Amino acid sequence: MSGAAVRGPRPAVAAAGYAVARGRGASFLLHRRSAAVAGLLAVLLLAACVTSLCVGSSAVAPGQALRAAFGMESSAAFVVGTLRLPRLTLGLLVGAALGVAGALVQTVARNPLASPDIIGVTHGAAAMTVGAMTFGTVSTAVLPYWSVAGGLAAAALVYVFAWRGGLHAARFVLIGIGFAIALRSVTQLFLTKGDQQTAQQATVWMTGSLNGRGHAEAAPLAFALLLLLPAVVWAARAARSVVLDDDTATALGVRLGRVRLGLATLGVLLAALATGAAGPVDFVALLAPQIVRRLTGGAQIPLVCSALVGAFLTVVADVLARTLFSPAELPVGVLTAAVGAPYLLWLIVSNRTGGRA
Repeated sequence: MSGAAVRGPRPAVAAAGYAVARGRGASFLLHRRSAAVAGLLAVLLLAACVTSLCVGSSAVAPGQALRAAFGMESSAAFVVGTLRLPRLTLGLLVGAALGVAGALVQTVARNPLASPDIIGVTHGAAAMTVGAMTFGTVSTAVLPYWSVAGGLAAAALVYVFAWRGGLHAARFVLIGIGFAIALRSVTQLFLTKGDQQTAQQATVWMTGSLNGRGHAEAAPLAFALLLLLPAVVWAARAARSVVLDDDTATALGVRLGRVRLGLATLGVLLAALATGAAGPVDFVALLAPQIVRRLTGGAQIPLVCSALVGAFLTVVADVLARTLFSPAELPVGVLTAAVGAPYLLWLIVSNRTGGRA
């Protein structure tokens, strides 16, 4: 949701499509359509969360599921509190982080294809993590740090190779796709060097899965996202200047190079953190900002809406992954890839034919 805090005298007239929300000592300029979309998305996400707590190998009534989720006495305390709620919490955090990451990177690159999982960020995180798992030099507790290091290193390489006195969107995406392919090969090479058990564990991790994961992975991710919250608030305001043309933004005193670097770094960091917690859950970062753009109809992609859509996609995909082929459970990344891959093909064809993406 795009909003700007305005201190000082009250603005007399809000721009078309915006409303002014006034508080004590500050006013906020809200995009009406984005605010309405955010409210609708919050309701849908709440419904998806309740469904996630209720369905599975054993069905739980919504009332019992909510009682267990809020720590009250319930016959479903073990199923909901121990098995489903921790998994749901991790899915919400991973999806929200990927949604915001995709919005930031696509805003900087001004290209809908510039998603962290397309330009090699998540592949860099996966290669570094699988390498650490294969060679067994670190404990599983520090694997997320290797994911973050791998994602940042991959993004830095793509940025350096794409920079030619400026950042051209098409070159940035193409070089990112090239790095993604190369890093995928490196990951496969690491798999061939490990023993069979390690290779199986790494393969499951690479599909992006919430199976068997919960508070142990969600707590560090929640703490990291809390630390990054001030940066996300800054990014929500700074992204407005990036969507302007360069001459206008420069005339307004915006240091575009620094702003773009800050937004891109934050997006890469969020994607790498999410990958470290659940493995590479592909296409959420690609889909969420584009869905939001079409719902809100604005030039800027609201970060709050992107976080809500990313969380909704991840939770719904996890519910389907647990129930479609029950009692077998699929990794959530398989479901997101099944939806995201056709969309990616449509996006490429649409761009080639001049369609709006």
